[in-house]
Parts: sequence; structure tokens; C-alpha cells
Amino acid sequence: MIDVLPTVLTVLALVGAAYAGLLIALNKALLPLTNLSKGLLGIMAVLELGLLVQAVAGFAALAGLDREIQTFSFAGYLLGPLVIVPVGVAWSAGERTRWSAGVLIVACLSVPVMILRLGQIWAGHA
Repeated sequence: MIDVLPTVLTVLALVGAAYAGLLIALNKALLPLTNLSKGLLGIMAVLELGLLVQAVAGFAALAGLDREIQTFSFAGYLLGPLVIVPVGVAWSAGERTRWSAGVLIVACLSVPVMILRLGQIWAGHA
């Protein structure tokens, strides 16, 4: 796996959560698109791309692994964030109140937790 990628993804997810919190504080919904919401969507797109890279690298590392780990759990924690982020963005886009960004906060905060668990499984502490 790529060593620095989990740290970058964790920081990016936390920045996204803070940015979504700013939208809530400013009483702005994700849609209609403004410069603020475009910035948040850009962060979510970069986060999703990074999660995709992590998933590909993780499955490649899993294929060449010579020790026992919980394979299905590892695969689930690789694929989980790939699903959570776009579902969070879609759900947030459907909500027309200031709390639409609250959904993105929950989605963004779930990513570091899943990345932490992924690292624990990879290290064999599962």
C-alpha cells in the first residue's frame, strides 16, 4: 500500500468536514452551486479520487500478500469509503436546507475512522 496516502486522505476528509461546517455556519445549502459549495464539491471529488487510488493499491497489495489477514474485512474497508462519499454528496444535493452540509460532515468523518481500521487490519491487529 502507499504509505503516505492514508494520512493525506485523512487530512483531506477532515478539511472537507470543516469546510462543510463552514457552510452550515454561513447558513448555505450545497445547492444551488456557489463558489463555496463548488470548493466543497472539489474537495469531495479529490477525496473520492484518492480513495479510488487507495482501493486499487490495497487490492493489488492484498493480491501479493504472503501472510494471513481478514481479507473480507479489508476489502470492505477499502470499498466502504468509495460508497459513502458519493452517497453523502448525492444525499446532500437532495437536501435544500443549511443542514445539507451536515450529511457531508458525517460522510467525511467516517472516512478517517475507516482508514484507521484499514491500517489496523493491514498491520494484523484485527
